[in-house]
Amino acid sequence: MKILFTFPGQGTQRPGMLQALPGNEINEARAVLGAEVDSLDTSEALKHTRAVQLALLIAGVAWARELQRRGVQADITSGLSIGAYPAAVIAGALDFRDALRLVALRGDLMEQAYPQGYGLTAIMGLTLPQVETLVAGSGAYIANLNAETQIVIAGSDEAMAQVAQRALAKGASKVQRLAVSVPSHCALLDAPAKKLAQAFADVTLSRPQCAYLSGSTGRVLWQPEKIADDLAWNMARTVRWQEAVIAANERDARLAIEMPPGGILTCLTRQAAWNGESLSLERSGVDVVLHLAKRLSA
Repeated sequence: MKILFTFPGQGTQRPGMLQALPGNEINEARAVLGAEVDSLDTSEALKHTRAVQLALLIAGVAWARELQRRGVQADITSGLSIGAYPAAVIAGALDFRDALRLVALRGDLMEQAYPQGYGLTAIMGLTLPQVETLVAGSGAYIANLNAETQIVIAGSDEAMAQVAQRALAKGASKVQRLAVSVPSHCALLDAPAKKLAQAFADVTLSRPQCAYLSGSTGRVLWQPEKIADDLAWNMARTVRWQEAVIAANERDARLAIEMPPGGILTCLTRQAAWNGESLSLERSGVDVVLHLAKRLSA
């Protein structure tokens, strides 16, 4: 049996999410970013993409390392959008200090490109062909393929509202504007992604020590240059989370553990014909996760 660590993307953040973290990651982050770290998880700071992404990176790395210290090792890591960065750190491909600098730049580039009036909207209850028909000519884009009938679109507030209206008329069970203020995972972010890719030229990545599974392609990547490309460009590429989960399943992963905050990926993993256990560390607690990992490994 193999273990999959998953790391969530934007929309899962909440005030106070960096309080009482295990380990020394807050101090490591402070050494790179300074006093900014102490206010990253305030309500005011979390209105900004930079703070959200840094908070998710720090929380993901801290909790995954805590599991590792307590004997639970990942065979595969994968993250949704910004979650790819802590996934790369835990896989051993990207140094945590480099990740902090890159994610700070990533957040700045995304927010500067679209300071307001754009974002993401989830559509539940319709299939990809149905949503593709709805977005045609609207100015909105397909952004996330999270599950067979959970599709996320990106674009301007106006374009997304029009598509959402059409989706409800078409029979969607729910549409929900996500807590993301930029139009991620589409061509609108090609220019910021190109600038981030240039920054990766100054960073040395390593061959991962466990499988790094791309949430953008649904494929395991081992070559450092391909992981760098995946991380730099994932803001402008469609998220294919369902494909990633299927790939982990095919590699005999039978326990998926979602790092805090939240439990969205746990629900999405269960919807993707997952053949094992899937649970949220935050909702289940460390002791439950440790017990389950030990039992399934026996």
